[in-house]
Amino acid sequence: MKNLLYIFFLAIFGISQSLQAQVKLPAFFADHIVLQQKTNVKIWGTAIGKKKVKVHTSWNNQTYIAQPDDNGNWAVTTNTPSAGGPFQITICQKNKIIINDVLIGEVWICSGQSNMDMPMQGYHSLPVTNSLDIIMESTDPALRLFHVEKKYATKPETDVKGSWQLANAASVSSFSAVGYQFASYLRKQLGVPVGIIQVTWGGSPIEAWMDRTLVGDILKGRLSSNPAISKAVHQTPGNLFDGMVSPLIGYSMAGVIWYQGEQNRHNYEDYLMLQHAMVTSWRSKWKIGDWPFYLSQLAPMKYAERESFKVPLLREAQLKLTDTLKNAGVAILIDGGEERNIHPADKTLAGKRLAYLALSNTYQQKGFPKSSPTYKNMLVKNDTVLLSFNHVPLGLTTHNKSITQFEVAGTDQKFHPAVAVLKGDKVVLVSDKVKKPVAVRYAFKDWCVGELYSTEGVPVSSFRTDNW
Repeated sequence: MKNLLYIFFLAIFGISQSLQAQVKLPAFFADHIVLQQKTNVKIWGTAIGKKKVKVHTSWNNQTYIAQPDDNGNWAVTTNTPSAGGPFQITICQKNKIIINDVLIGEVWICSGQSNMDMPMQGYHSLPVTNSLDIIMESTDPALRLFHVEKKYATKPETDVKGSWQLANAASVSSFSAVGYQFASYLRKQLGVPVGIIQVTWGGSPIEAWMDRTLVGDILKGRLSSNPAISKAVHQTPGNLFDGMVSPLIGYSMAGVIWYQGEQNRHNYEDYLMLQHAMVTSWRSKWKIGDWPFYLSQLAPMKYAERESFKVPLLREAQLKLTDTLKNAGVAILIDGGEERNIHPADKTLAGKRLAYLALSNTYQQKGFPKSSPTYKNMLVKNDTVLLSFNHVPLGLTTHNKSITQFEVAGTDQKFHPAVAVLKGDKVVLVSDKVKKPVAVRYAFKDWCVGELYSTEGVPVSSFRTDNW
C-alpha cells in the first residue's frame, strides 16, 4: 500500500512539475505559418516557471534562449533569409512544440469593415463577381491565409482564434475577397510565398480599431455625441483593437491594406485625423518602422438624401491621408460602385488597385503607376476653366466615353453641369450657365460613375476646388 501511495505521489508530482513548466504559443505561431523575409522576426509566447525556453530555427540552424519574466512572458528575435522553405521551428522548455511547413516570404494584414470582410463566396444574396472561377483557380500551397476570428475585448488580448490555411477552394471561399485577391496578385508577380492575415468586422467604425484612450484624446467632447459609434460591441471605441489587433502586435509583416469608412460617413469631419492617428499608433506599437498602409476609397452608392453629401466628403478625407502620412496610398474605386448596393460585387477591382500600389511603391516593380491622378490646379479665362493634374505622364483618357461628371459654379456658389473635353493631360470646362467660374467639382456625389483615367488605366478620384 505504501508503495502504491509513493508511486501515486510521484505521478502527481511529475504532472505538477510538467504543468509548472509548459511553453505555449499564440495561435498564429503554428504549422503552415508564413514569416516575413529578410528581417528580424519576433517569436514569443508564455511559460510556467523560470526554466529557460529554447527556440531552434532550421533555416539558419540557430538556437535562441529566452528567460521567462515574472509573468511568464518570453520572446526571441531571429533573422530570416530570402524567401523560401519549408522550414521548421522547434520550441522547448519542459515540453516541446514543433512548427512544421514554415515558409518565408511576404506577409500582409487586411483589415476594415464589411467590404474587406466580404468573403469570396459572397454574403447572403450578395454575390462576388466571378467568385467560382476565382475559387476554382485558387489552389496554391505557397499562398497562406489566416482568418482571425471575430472577438471584442475591453482590455488588450494576447491571443486570437484562427489557423493558417493553404489556399484552396475551401479556404479561399470563406476568406476576404479583396484580401485574397490582393495576396494572389502579389504571389504571382513576386514569385515568393505570401501570407495574408484577415482582421475584419462588418459595420465597424475606425474608432473600434484604435486604442480607446487615443480615440478619447482626439475626439474629446465630441466622443459622447459621435454618430459613428454605438453601444454595439463592434462599434465601441477600442473593442476590436483590444480583441483582434493587440494580439498581433509585433508579428513581422510587410504592410497593411484597409477597406473601411462607410460607418464613418456619419462623422466624416473627424475621419482624416482618426485615420492618421490609427496608422501612426499601429506603427508605433509594432516597432518595425513606417510600414506601408494602402486603403480603398469608398465606392459610390446612392444613399438617403439626408446623407448623400457625407459620402464625397468622406472620400475627400481618405484621399488627403497621403498628404500627411508617409508611405501611404489610396486605391480609387470611383468607377466600381453600385447604385443600390453598399457591397459592390466587383471585388477584383479593389484587390487589383491595392496590388498596383504595393507592387509599385513597396516592391519597386516597374510597369505599375505609383498613384492615381490627382487635381493640381485650375486656370480660368473668361468662361472657360483649364484643369491640370498630377501623375499623368502619358496624359488622360476617358476610353472614348463622354465626360458628364464635371460641374462649375460662379460666385453664387451654385453648381451647374459643364461640358468637358480633354486636351492631353488637361481638362477644359465650360458651362453656358456660368459666365465667370470660380469653382469646379468632379463626381463629387454619393452616386456617380468615374469617367476620367490616366492613360495607364487608374481613375481620377472625385474632387472639388472649393471648400463650401
